[in-house]
Amino acid sequence: MVRCYKALSNPPPSCYNLHKVRIHARRLRSGNGGSSSCARDQHSRLESPGPAGSAGGTPNRRTRFRLQFPQLALRRRLGQLTCMSRPALKIRSWPLTILYYLLPFGALKPLTRVGWRPMSRVALYKSVPTRLLSRAWGRLNQVELPTWLRKPVYSLYIWTFGVNMKEAAVEDLHHYRNLSEFFRRKLKPQARPVCGLHSVISPSDGKILNFGQVKNCEVEQVKGVTYSLESFLGPRVCTEELHFSQAPLGNSFQQQLVTKEGNELYHCVIYLAPGDYHCFHSPTDWRVSHRRHFPGSLMSVNPGVARWIKELFCHNERVVLTGDWKYGFFSLTAVGATNVGSIRIYFDQDLRTNCPRYSKGSYNDFSFVSNNNKEGISLRKGEHLGEFNLGSTIVLIFEAPKDFKFHLKAGQKIRFGEALGSL
Repeated sequence: MVRCYKALSNPPPSCYNLHKVRIHARRLRSGNGGSSSCARDQHSRLESPGPAGSAGGTPNRRTRFRLQFPQLALRRRLGQLTCMSRPALKIRSWPLTILYYLLPFGALKPLTRVGWRPMSRVALYKSVPTRLLSRAWGRLNQVELPTWLRKPVYSLYIWTFGVNMKEAAVEDLHHYRNLSEFFRRKLKPQARPVCGLHSVISPSDGKILNFGQVKNCEVEQVKGVTYSLESFLGPRVCTEELHFSQAPLGNSFQQQLVTKEGNELYHCVIYLAPGDYHCFHSPTDWRVSHRRHFPGSLMSVNPGVARWIKELFCHNERVVLTGDWKYGFFSLTAVGATNVGSIRIYFDQDLRTNCPRYSKGSYNDFSFVSNNNKEGISLRKGEHLGEFNLGSTIVLIFEAPKDFKFHLKAGQKIRFGEALGSL
């Protein structure tokens, strides 16, 4: 608690020279009734001061304005930081924030006592230029490696991420001219048999992060962390493009997507690790009528980061394909990630991802339904659909009857062609 011993006769100036400001701070103990009596005694001593410099009276001028904060110069420097613009403030506070989280034993905690506040871990991570790093990584992937260097580089990657090259269509490592070709390697036809007994199959290799019914317009990216369905998919596409036979059954965004009475909305999130097969396929027989591209960040979609950052999938760049299948609405979303700025859809040659400039919160729409093609793009179960550059996430959101059942467990590994669920 700070007490002022003398009222200011003149209004304070607009700027202060902090070298000349001296503060006398007196901390009062908070406790039992004795604390209030102690405060009253101090207040009475202030109102009836004794002789200057006496032991029992009011402290003299030199004692009263004694400087008790040796960090005043540091206060002044940190005060100058707060007057900076936000980009400059981020740049100037980065080194201190990084050291604050890295140094052991709370070495920089005294700085918080003089007014400095470190950036949160989430804010620090979001300020990393992941899009620039991803473009640089993409350029590096296109560099052709010398023949003698290919086997050591690819062998290190195989050992690090546990890649099974016996499934690759071409097992010879010298065949892949650069890292990009190695990441997008094709598999042998018999390596991934497509299950024909179930209505929905896995579109890719990966790990099941979450699945189930969509409730209250919220979807779980991992257990306990959700994101908004409308923020993720964007505004609803007009029904003329989606071939729906009935009008929406409600006013909420979730109800607008459900077009048949007795149906529910389901979701499934599949995480592709760097060592997984990077192509994705059609999970069922359906028609794609619309594509929506959301430029955005390229933060990691690792499950650990997904637990850390709420609505991570809504912040990241993504490509949303919407259409319909025999039970109603169906969508597949490819979510970008760090070093995965390149999302390719085989039948969409106009799609360009990870562009240097974009407007935050914007999106680009493209319709596959035209006067010449009123059906859109028809896809068969297991047909090649697209590919990532390194590894990312696939999110399925679809309409199905209430008796639809998933044949999954959260956290399990799954391969392309295996069953997700059926009626």
